[in-house]
Amino acid sequence: MQRVRATFEKKGRARYISHLDLNRCMLRTFRRSRIPIWYTEGFNPHPYYSFALALSLGFESSCEILDFNITDDEMSMEAIRDALNAVMPEGMRIVKVAEQNRKITAIAKAEYAFSLVTDDSAGLYEAVQSLIAQPEILIEKKTKKGIKTVDIKPDTELLTCTDTGSSVDITMYLPAGTQTNYNPTLFMDALRLTCEIPFEPADIRRTAILCADNTVFE
Repeated sequence: MQRVRATFEKKGRARYISHLDLNRCMLRTFRRSRIPIWYTEGFNPHPYYSFALALSLGFESSCEILDFNITDDEMSMEAIRDALNAVMPEGMRIVKVAEQNRKITAIAKAEYAFSLVTDDSAGLYEAVQSLIAQPEILIEKKTKKGIKTVDIKPDTELLTCTDTGSSVDITMYLPAGTQTNYNPTLFMDALRLTCEIPFEPADIRRTAILCADNTVFE
């Protein structure tokens, strides 16, 4: 049995596929590809596969992680990739297939890129800088136990912030993994609370999934 890790893109129309529908979509993809995927044992066997992180609806990504096992020890990684890509839906594509080396628990953060479209990009740029400079960034976050106020400042790392004249383009690291998960909408919510300049988010993308030492998880 081979333990396989695939990295795939989710772009264009595919960004509107919810995480629940993504599971159904991948099940159909495996069936159509005829890859000999390993089934769980027990009373109700089902094909084993899992996603490392859920992606928010409407977000694009170039680095989604899919783990699965196949029963054919001789099938090459290139053959697996090509078989899946031949039947993947529009907007989804396998970019890399390799053996699983690290455990999912090694994931610590994710890199996001997005634009904040506004008529006052200079003012919004200054508002972003002011927010990042604050000692804490408090925002209400929905959790399994209800609404909780969290300080996202310690786990938010601004990498780039650029005033383009029509938008403020941002890249940042946010925590991801089995313990804490933030996405850019929390930062945007905090920005709206601290600034009166209207803006609309655009082109939100997850561009990397990383370990604690900033190496790419693979």
